[in-house]
Amino acid sequence: MIYIDPKILDRINTWLTPTFDTETQEFIKNSIAHNPEEIQESFYKDLEFGTGGMRGVMGVGTNRINKYTLGKNTQGLSNYMHKVFANQPLKVAIAYDCRHNSKELAKVVADVFSANGIKVFLFEDLRPTPELSFAVKHLDCHCGIVLTASHNPPEYNGYKVYWQDGGQLVPPQDAEIITEINSLDYSEIKFKANENLIEYIGKEVDDVFINASVKNGSFNTSKEAKESLNIVFTSLHGTSITTVPETLKRAGYTNVNIVKEQEAPNGNFPTVKSPNPEEPEALKMAIELANKVNADIVIGTDPDCDRLGIAVRNLDDELVLLNGNQTMVMMTDFLLKDWKNNNKLKGKEFIGSTIVSTPMMLRLAANYNLECKVGLTGFKWIAKMIKDFPELDFIGGGEESFGFMVGEFVRDKDAVTSTLLACEIAAQAKAKGSSFYKELIQLYIDNGFYKERLISLTKKGIEGAQEIKQMMIDARKNPLSVINNSKVTRIEDYQLSIAKNFINNTEEAINIPKSNVLIYYTEDGSKIALRPSGTEPKIKFYISVNSEIDNVSAFETTEQKLESKIDAIIKDMKLT
Repeated sequence: MIYIDPKILDRINTWLTPTFDTETQEFIKNSIAHNPEEIQESFYKDLEFGTGGMRGVMGVGTNRINKYTLGKNTQGLSNYMHKVFANQPLKVAIAYDCRHNSKELAKVVADVFSANGIKVFLFEDLRPTPELSFAVKHLDCHCGIVLTASHNPPEYNGYKVYWQDGGQLVPPQDAEIITEINSLDYSEIKFKANENLIEYIGKEVDDVFINASVKNGSFNTSKEAKESLNIVFTSLHGTSITTVPETLKRAGYTNVNIVKEQEAPNGNFPTVKSPNPEEPEALKMAIELANKVNADIVIGTDPDCDRLGIAVRNLDDELVLLNGNQTMVMMTDFLLKDWKNNNKLKGKEFIGSTIVSTPMMLRLAANYNLECKVGLTGFKWIAKMIKDFPELDFIGGGEESFGFMVGEFVRDKDAVTSTLLACEIAAQAKAKGSSFYKELIQLYIDNGFYKERLISLTKKGIEGAQEIKQMMIDARKNPLSVINNSKVTRIEDYQLSIAKNFINNTEEAINIPKSNVLIYYTEDGSKIALRPSGTEPKIKFYISVNSEIDNVSAFETTEQKLESKIDAIIKDMKLT
């Protein structure tokens, strides 16, 4: 018989009380008898809020997504809102994606809010995450919830919380709400809905959101250029099918080929191993269609439509998938040029990025004499920048994980507007005899060629979590002094909030919130960041190298050298 830790057993026994339904109790009893390892996994901890909210496997237990864990979150959030917004008529908006149980869980969340006297705007069917962010402000809500697990496997779901500004929770609200949730007993959850407080919303919000996306993502591209651009789009079985095709249509893009096999929302994601636009395999069917119809650009979005993957034709006319850093610098530079050409740069603007994204964003900001604010991983920090600096205009920004935000009308990464922006860039480039890819190379010639790669090591379960924790402890105890024969000149430890400069042997404080991130900078300009994922059982290594490049003819050779350099760093750090 498998031993079950007494502390875990106490958690399990709590769920065998009348607070929990008979089905839940019977499942637990059966699992103790026949699957004790799985039941330990389900109860050994509480699901935690990470960089993208709460995300986990669906099932029974404190470490699973279910009506009780989400109900407890929502009850705690309701209690907190009543304290913070005392005597105000409270309003929340709720959206959900294509995942299994999302619609049912969204209704549970709506029920709990309404049972606590809070007005609920519940989307009638699945909708993109950026539309929820938009709806929070549009409907003047105090809070918003979206049920999604982004690009995680089919067995996952999640719970993202948005605040009044349309951005995700940040300090101090996040810690205060978590404290409120942790103080609750499951028996305190009010599940009985007040249906009079639940209002279903849909097309009326869609129209306003799509029109706002067209307004914010259109940049004086000619009608002829739009009609000339040949686009392939795939929603990867997700929510974007509800808004992206209509957004492109309203913007004037008439030549849009949709991957029909992936058009219908489906939580099993039957045509892909993972609905993650970072993975080349996810866009395989779209690229096949693009080659058939001779498309100029391929765009695929993740299930909740906040991230996008883009493939464009290279110098050999072959479709290649861009990484998130490449997409980000292209979109940012395009926006900066547009602001400059329209005399909108007044010295009170900024762009946003993250500590693990390409340093090239800093070069772009310097070119236009404006600031690039750099925060922790996650768009909630970019949204916080907008909130914290109301005297500055936010132009745009993103992070390496295939997300971008155009302006501030949506306060989260937004694949709807970003898809339109990508098409604007491609259409204008094609109209002048260039291409998206050629414009990217020119950007490297003007600013230096920055090349990045992400290495993710998956470590599942209790043992995996401990292994990731130990890897970060070891990295701090025994920091590298040389990487790939290049001396480490600076180490930034965001958990200790200290940056050490080894050139002049000085230390300085890091003035952004603490996070379990370690970044090495080397003498030859390389940058290597280490961080555990906030939403998946992974530890991630972000590698960035760079070189100057003088002309287009040197592009391929320089790229090969940079790729080889990254390979050497991976080998030296034993990441394979």
